Parts: sequence; C-alpha cells; structure tokens
Amino acid sequence: MTASAEKAATAPNSEQALNESTNGAQTTALPDDTAATSTESRSVGGFGSRVVARLGPATVAFTVLVAIFGGLFTVITPPFWGHDEITQFGRAYQVAHGGLLPQQIHDNRGVAYGGDVPKSITALMGYALRDYTTNPDEPDSMVEDPGAYDRLGGAAVSDATEPVWFTNTAAYSPVPYIPAAVGIRLAELFDLDVAGMVALTRLAGLLSYLTVVGFGLYALRRYRAQWLAFTVAVLPIAVFQAGTVTADTMTNALAIMVSALLVKALFLGDRLGRVETGALLAATILLPVSKPTYVLLAMLVVLVPAQRFGFSGWQRAIPWFFAAVGGLVFAAWMKVAAPTGDGMGLMRPQHQWYSVRPGDQLRGILTDPGHFLSVFGESIALRDERWFSQFFGELGFAYIDVPALTMLACLFAFAVSIGVADRMTAATFRRTLLVALTVAASVAMIYVTLYMSFTPVGYYIIDGVQGRYFVPLAIVAFAVLLRWMPLRLTNIAGRTPTVGPAVTVIVATVIALVGAAWKYYEIVWG
Repeated sequence: MTASAEKAATAPNSEQALNESTNGAQTTALPDDTAATSTESRSVGGFGSRVVARLGPATVAFTVLVAIFGGLFTVITPPFWGHDEITQFGRAYQVAHGGLLPQQIHDNRGVAYGGDVPKSITALMGYALRDYTTNPDEPDSMVEDPGAYDRLGGAAVSDATEPVWFTNTAAYSPVPYIPAAVGIRLAELFDLDVAGMVALTRLAGLLSYLTVVGFGLYALRRYRAQWLAFTVAVLPIAVFQAGTVTADTMTNALAIMVSALLVKALFLGDRLGRVETGALLAATILLPVSKPTYVLLAMLVVLVPAQRFGFSGWQRAIPWFFAAVGGLVFAAWMKVAAPTGDGMGLMRPQHQWYSVRPGDQLRGILTDPGHFLSVFGESIALRDERWFSQFFGELGFAYIDVPALTMLACLFAFAVSIGVADRMTAATFRRTLLVALTVAASVAMIYVTLYMSFTPVGYYIIDGVQGRYFVPLAIVAFAVLLRWMPLRLTNIAGRTPTVGPAVTVIVATVIALVGAAWKYYEIVWG
C-alpha cells in the first residue's frame, strides 16, 4: 500500500472508532432531566471528538500531558536545579537585555565569559548551587531547607547586579533563548519577585515547546506515525527540560518539528501546506544556530522532492537557498563563539582547568585518528549504559535517574508506536541512505564536539556525553529503520489497529511521567 493510500485508509477508521465510542449511547425512554444530562454529555463528548478529529489525537494528548507534567516539573524542581540552569538563566537574562554576543568577563582563573545578573537572583543561584552539591545520605531529602527558597525567592529583583560566569552557554546564539528572554521581560513588566521571574521564565519555555512540537504533531495528524513523534516528544527528559530554563527546550522543539515535517514529506510522500513549508524552511536557519550539533538534521530539507513543497521551475532552488543560508549563519556563529572554547576548562576540577584545549584535540584527531577511535571505543564500553538511561531521563543537577518502571513504560510505548507506524515507502533507497548517514554524522558530531570542547587532552574517555543529546535525532533515526523494516503490528483481521495502540501509548506515557515525577519529588523534597 502506498503512503497516500494508507493515509486515506487510516484516518477515517480512527475517526469512526472515536465517534462510535463517544456517540453510541441510546437516548430513548429517558426522563426529562436524564435526557437533558445525556444531551449535555453528548454535546461535550461531541466537542471533544471534533477537537481530536481536527487537531489529531497525538496533538491533543501531547498538549494535555506536557502541560500537566511540564507544569508539574516547573513547580517541583527547585530554582536553578535544572541542567546547567544557573548558566542557562544567566545567558537568557543577558539576551533579554540586548546582550546577543558572548561577553568576556574578568576571572582570575583564566578566560571567562558571562554577564551581569541582579544580586537578589545570584543570591538564590549561590544557595541552590550549594544545596544540590552538598546532599545528605538517604533517606534524607536533598533540599536541606525548603524555607530558604521561599525567603530568597520572595525577594524583589534588585537593581544592583554582579557578573555571573556562564562560558558554557555564552557560546549559544540568542535564538534558543528567545522564549526565556520574553519570560524575563514579562516578569520585569509585572514587577514579579525572584521566584516569580524564575517560574515565568520556565513557563515561557514550556509554552514554546507546546506550540512548536504541537505544530509538528499536527502535521502528522492523519498518519499513525504521529504516535512515534509523540513518544519522543513526551520522553521524561524532554518534558523535564521543557519545564526548566534551558536552550535545549527550543532546540528539542525545533528538532522534533523538523523531524515530523521531514517524515511527512520525505518518508510518507505527502505534500506540505504553505505554513508547514514556511516552518520547515525557517527551522533550516534557526536550528543550526540553536545547537551546532544538529546542523545536518536541518540540511535534510534539500532531500525533500520539490513537488512536495508545491515548488516548480525556479522555486525548486528555494530549499537549497535556505539550506545555504542556514549553513552560512551556522558558520558565522561558530566563528563568533569559537573563543569561548578556551574557557571551558574552568567547568572541570581545578587540576584540569587548563587541560581542555580544543586546538590540540582537533590536531590530534587529524594526525592520529586511531587514538581518537580508541578513546571513542573506550567511552562506549564504559558509558553506554549511562547514555541509555539518560535518554529517558537523568533529571537536572540532582542527577536523579528516572525509575525502571518509567524506562519500561517508555520502551513499551516505543514498541507500540513503532509497530503501528505507517509504511515509509515514499522515500527512495538513496534518500533513505543519505538520511541514515546524516544521523550517523550528527551522532559523530556530538562526540567530536565534546571531545574538543570539554574533554581534557589525554583523557581516557570522551567526557560530557549525555543520553539526552540523542533525543532530537530519534524520530528521523526511527524513520530510517521503519523504511527498511517491513514488520508491523496487526490485529487478528490482519489490519493495523489505530485506537487501541493510541490508548496504549498514552497510558504507558502517563505511567512513565508519573513514575519520573514521583521519584524526583520523593528524593528532592522527601
């Protein structure tokens, strides 16, 4: 069955099953009050069915679950306990006040980049840093004094500022910090206190994640592949990051949206609408400067046949033009951010401060690639199980792994969503191979980047790699697998079901997120 024919066969079945489940009740011989109640119930159910039919079940489920659990993580995660949230907030504050380029600051230890942040905020930053780095043994909670966060968070945002070190995030362009910067400016407009500013900045990022990823899922609403994109988008690590201040929120959102649109146009053979085309072309420029390691993912836009954009004649060059602009903007920002690499060693223990030398590492890769491959192999042998668990969730700088129940539920959701996905027959073997090579090259870029920018010269492994870095590549990687894997789940009638797997994936996701949130709260707050 072709992708377009499968689309026509799939969507009506899903809507029919949904309508039968919500509107199948009989209303004869009912008392007046009961009939009125039943009519109201059917009206509400009918409205819900129309929303699901219009937006797509995965879009609706994603919006509800991420709004709930992303909001929950926003509340239960202590201020600045997210991944690099101190330095992420510092860079977001700098962007919010017009500091678009990396700014060098004085540091007696060596090269450093950062910017000025209100002292009342840095006071909370300093307390949070001490709190999550000096944890008591079990069964005591990680937070030593919950009241301290209330006192420090209740302070007004001061006019007086002081410099904050954030060399690691100074290398990021302003693009992924736009939502956080908007949140900061709104907090200032409403004269919120320190805790209010942190919370609103987090919520602004969460809203951007809901909007951008929701659009990507909406594009797949007529395909069963929507559940694969959904399963990646609701991974506990992605939802946790969406609820904290980090550039990864927008980076993940853009990567998931790009992946969903590529699956639709390239693998399923469907034509993109005008808004979808505009979003994909814009992301071709925005994603490379959000995080350099995903530049190749954005460049895959050139593999989409021109007719699936609705382009003809000279318009066929438009995707290539945007890819070229994206590549140039990427190269320009890399040149701007390159000097920050000289200060990355200060993130390491004191005896390694001056051992991170990107130039020496690059020279070593080029002159002795065998040594680099040896270090790469050693890294896999010693760390692959950590990357696996981190792909599902190592939550913030509390370094809390999600429970085994969460990982099992996520794996079950993946098994079902992959098993019922559409046949990805629209992509030719050549294009599929190029996508596969691009994914492999993007993975390699993650390792090479961290080898050069964070790993000490002569270190025995590539340090700093985390499983969450592979989440943005997951959808297109699975699309390649599904293109070459003919196996699918079917019912006893030999047809691929729709409603049952959707319910299964949603239930498994709820279990996964409940388990992750419960464990995090129990360990952090007790």
